[in-house]
Amino acid sequence: MNTWIAFWNILRKDMRNYYLKPPNISWGIIFPFAWMLMFFIKSKTAVDMREILPGVVAMSILFGTTSMLAVTITFERRYRSFDRLLLAPISLTWLMIAKTLGAILFGIVNAFVPILLSLFIMDLSNINWPALLAAVAFIAITSTFLGLFIAVSVSEVFEAQTFSNFFRFPMVFLCGLFIPISQLPIFLQPLSYIFPLTYGVDILKTAINHQGHLLISVSFLILTLFSLMLFMISKRNIQKRWIY
Repeated sequence: MNTWIAFWNILRKDMRNYYLKPPNISWGIIFPFAWMLMFFIKSKTAVDMREILPGVVAMSILFGTTSMLAVTITFERRYRSFDRLLLAPISLTWLMIAKTLGAILFGIVNAFVPILLSLFIMDLSNINWPALLAAVAFIAITSTFLGLFIAVSVSEVFEAQTFSNFFRFPMVFLCGLFIPISQLPIFLQPLSYIFPLTYGVDILKTAINHQGHLLISVSFLILTLFSLMLFMISKRNIQKRWIY
């Protein structure tokens, strides 16, 4: 019982102090909207919303989760509030899940901003909704654990932001968000498959426009393995560097 009380209080505190703040809510709405608007303004031809929707959804999740978590964990570590949480009646594993669940939920909500906007532009009736919902959840989990890995690997907030961009910007160009992997230079294509977002985007493309080129089951399996790996590495870093 104490574990669940501690878990709920940690999650509620994070939601209240970080994720439900008006600037973060507005950022979660404006960011995907700005990306969609950019494509409409820049394109000289008619924009196929179905083509860009998977990329916008994935970008909204990736930037929302990694930006928030990398900052909040690093900030709490800097001012030693995370150290106080280590004294709570909860295991380190459940503590880490409680600290990351808010970011996962924030990423999922961000994902549905472009989807809801698309309802006014295109017909979404033939979308594979179960695959889409599962892809959104898996991308949010993997991206959040990537943000956790970044946060526990640095000491300062500015380091976390710099380290985040080291992963995020290659993903934007190499993971098939807006440029198909098959159209990348041959020597860059193998690099695309070392990023977890590649597999999440492929599932989204399969669910939304039926243009994915990987088996959905394989993509989900790889995302699961990436999530477990990032979580275990982060836990090990906390145990070695933060617990004395």
